[in-house]
Amino acid sequence: MPNPDVVLITKADCHLCSAARAAVDRVTAGLGIGWREQSVDDDAELRERFAEEIPVVLVDGVQRDFWKIDEVRLERTLRRALGRPV
Repeated sequence: MPNPDVVLITKADCHLCSAARAAVDRVTAGLGIGWREQSVDDDAELRERFAEEIPVVLVDGVQRDFWKIDEVRLERTLRRALGRPV
């Protein structure tokens, strides 16, 4: 089973984004998977789609959380995607 695609959508000068980066990093590191970051500053389509919800976590293209990342919920979501016990 391939690893889920975890993307954190951020923007410059976003105080919530720093906390979200740390949360996503903790959860994914604990599961041994990677993640990537995309900035709405570099992508007009993302900026329009998520304008008021930054930061946003996507798992396999599906929005799973925004603003304050719930680490427990994110870990459950990723465990399911990995086929691991929740």
